[in-house]
Amino acid sequence: MRPSRLRMGASFIALAVGAMSAVAVTAPTASGAASPAAASHRALNCRGNSTLCTEVADSEAVFGNDVYVGHDEPAVLFYSNQDGAGYRMRYQLTLPSDPPPTPKPGRAYNFELHPAFWFGLAMCDTQSFPEQMSTCTPHSDANATTDPKKHPGTAFMEMQFYPPGWAGWDTVGTSCDPTKWCAALNIDSLSQDPISGKQLNRPCANRVGLEYVNFAFITKNGVPQAPPNPVDSTGATFIPDPSKDLFMGSGDKLSVTLADTPHGLRINVNDLTAGTSGFMTASASNGFGMVKFAPHPSTDCTNIPYDFHPIYATSSPKTRVPWAAHSYNASFSDEIGHFDYCSGIVGRHCGVTQTEGPPGNTSPADGDDQFCAKASESLLVPITGCFGTNTGFDGASYLPVWPDGSSEHPTSVGFSSPLTGATFSSQYPRVGFETDLPRIEFSTCDRTTGAGCTLIPTTDKGTPAAFYPWFSSAKDGKTCRWNLGSDIPGVTLTDFGKNAQYGPLLQLKYWSIGGAVINRYNDFRHIFDYNPCPQ
Repeated sequence: MRPSRLRMGASFIALAVGAMSAVAVTAPTASGAASPAAASHRALNCRGNSTLCTEVADSEAVFGNDVYVGHDEPAVLFYSNQDGAGYRMRYQLTLPSDPPPTPKPGRAYNFELHPAFWFGLAMCDTQSFPEQMSTCTPHSDANATTDPKKHPGTAFMEMQFYPPGWAGWDTVGTSCDPTKWCAALNIDSLSQDPISGKQLNRPCANRVGLEYVNFAFITKNGVPQAPPNPVDSTGATFIPDPSKDLFMGSGDKLSVTLADTPHGLRINVNDLTAGTSGFMTASASNGFGMVKFAPHPSTDCTNIPYDFHPIYATSSPKTRVPWAAHSYNASFSDEIGHFDYCSGIVGRHCGVTQTEGPPGNTSPADGDDQFCAKASESLLVPITGCFGTNTGFDGASYLPVWPDGSSEHPTSVGFSSPLTGATFSSQYPRVGFETDLPRIEFSTCDRTTGAGCTLIPTTDKGTPAAFYPWFSSAKDGKTCRWNLGSDIPGVTLTDFGKNAQYGPLLQLKYWSIGGAVINRYNDFRHIFDYNPCPQ
């Protein structure tokens, strides 16, 4: 068994609601009016449990012994020294498809493998870590300083996509719709001053979180359903509404554009298959904002309306978020490691006398079997399971059920390298692969020395996980795309050494009290000096 310190996670809304309040969040009424619960304050509290949150470098230093989410995030990093590569890019994306919604041994679904995947970008936020400067000049690589007293406050944007099919919003809330995908713009910030050690005051942290999130679904008209900022957000902020939000079909081909505007980063999602589109701008006029950094003894909890802009001009190994475990700026990442099967649930937990794991390979339920739903509560796929972070590395994400050409497994998410420039015609000439396994291998990895950190995580039975996904290249018409999972016969061009693609341990520098530098092994990373899969 792993340590009793539990890193819980679930799908994006499941844990959002769980961490926000014990009061149930209900959907809008048939007339479209929000219920009283939906109208009351809600926020994503990363000290609680939300897979929406960016993985911090040292959760213990931020949250102490509080429960914290752990995120297993294999990623592709995109590098370009061209101005605009850090604030203007376009991807092509094909949403995965699922097998028929009748579970059977060996059959798997997208919601079991990943509750979300996303495109990322570093952002300005003067009220976020390291809290030393009152301004942040967007689009400036001068911000990538190693001096914590000169580094502007930094946030991280995740443009997330969520799969259909499992439990609904009135249970653990893991799917927008039985058969459709939806998407949301998330911006994560950290209310901590590493120099003084001060944090946001506890009353406000209890309301919004020390690591707080601006959240807005991609809507058809670009107007948020409710305030995105964590001070003013309500239950309606987190309840998908098919009359307002962009819903997309499995297998649909999308064009996803991230481009800064005078009033904040704008995301455009064009569904080329369905002929529909949606967008969202991270602007003050849309209700986005920073949380005023007010340490104890203050009890202030104030939203500062804010236009969120990308912080860097380019994307390189130097343009990172200084408080995050990962090293990336412009990137694609998959959120894996959150689903495990359960033989029977009690409340929202797998019962202590029940088993976890797929048929034929079960073991006694343990502490990571949280945020569970019965098969009868599913929107479409009748499976009893849990979305707690799989600290035992033995759930669906760590089984050989990833895309491999089998009709019993999902198809792969297919995404292109981005293009940048005024007309989105310039390639990113270098790429890298990265995984933050060292950060989340709590019981085996010494992040100071690197001892015990492994490319294949160790299960709570003490054996290597049965599988860990890798990226590969494939042809998509006349261009190249990236896939994630296993090799696919007749499709995969190159798999870059499978798990070895993530490369050696990466030591990154972080700041602690007084501005001292500490070194941590939080990731494995391998950077190519070329782009083997240009769009």
